[in-house]
Amino acid sequence: MESTELKVEMVALHEKRVRKCLSKVKGVERVEVEGSIQKVVVTGYANRNKILKALRRVGLRVELWSPRNELLSAYAAGSFAFNNYGFF
Repeated sequence: MESTELKVEMVALHEKRVRKCLSKVKGVERVEVEGSIQKVVVTGYANRNKILKALRRVGLRVELWSPRNELLSAYAAGSFAFNNYGFF
């Protein structure tokens, strides 16, 4: 069994769509959605290309997760917090 990490551009409303879409892909056993950082982890035996294609077919922008995405998400969350306190 293998895990595939994806970056999916979504809002809270899309989380349900992501789960429903991926549950129909043959070989997918578990789907974890972290909407705050736009990360989806798919566990199972499904082919990565089939997973990407299924999400793109329902109109979502998706790419494989990279460490760069994690750094950018942390930076964006931090700068947003500073903006709320009036530092910028």
